[in-house]
Amino acid sequence: MKKYGLIGYPLSHSFSKKYFTEKFEKEKISDAQYDLFPIENLKDFSALLHANPDLCGLNVTIPHKVDVIKYIDWVNEDAKQVGAINCIRVASESPVLAAFSGEVGIKGHDFRLEGFNTDVYGFEMSLKPLLKKQHTHALILGDGGAAKAVIYVLNKLGIGHRTVTRRENLHHILFKDLTKQHIQSHKIIINTTPVGTSPNIDECPPIPYEYITDEHLLYDLIYNPEQTLFLKKGEEKGAATKNGQEMLILQAEKAWEIWNSKAKHP
Repeated sequence: MKKYGLIGYPLSHSFSKKYFTEKFEKEKISDAQYDLFPIENLKDFSALLHANPDLCGLNVTIPHKVDVIKYIDWVNEDAKQVGAINCIRVASESPVLAAFSGEVGIKGHDFRLEGFNTDVYGFEMSLKPLLKKQHTHALILGDGGAAKAVIYVLNKLGIGHRTVTRRENLHHILFKDLTKQHIQSHKIIINTTPVGTSPNIDECPPIPYEYITDEHLLYDLIYNPEQTLFLKKGEEKGAATKNGQEMLILQAEKAWEIWNSKAKHP
């Protein structure tokens, strides 16, 4: 039995387990299972791997997307540029490949951990069809691991951007300092924070929604609920809106492709 799973904490509202379990049933994949591995601290990561020798691949979610990199033997270029990983392939390690293992990774192992960022693919493929000529600048709400993938994609597409946070940062705008000018000059607004996720569906990022117009595009990485209060407020102003469901499906399928690839990396 090939094992796959998700690490992060908490995992009470996991999309991945339901998605992959249904995928295995629908596609009659009988030799695979997908489990949740709620680990609060990455110091438990090594023990998890050794306790599950049949693991072939892992998804990574909050809060481990950035810190897990130090455990990885080889990192894909996209993930390296982003500085965050959300997909790990667990591969058998040959004596030749062992020579390339990182100094910081899991010691004394007979497997090789390869890191990828499929959020990049999922976000880019779901965003591009929505872009119009006025969508040249974006506000990114939040600065976590998912925001790093968003920034990477926006840079790739030549879309200018500013990050909005609650904490002081020389290069960021504070939520409390957002103005009409900020909203008017950034026609894409992307929520990468968990604010508004079920069950807290009455919450939304604190931005001046009154300045949103029908030229705006509001994108929320949240998928549960289907329409967050953030998106609802945008829709009321005539803005185009998109939730994170398609991005999740695209990144999940990309992860499945990676896990089942035979490619070897130096």
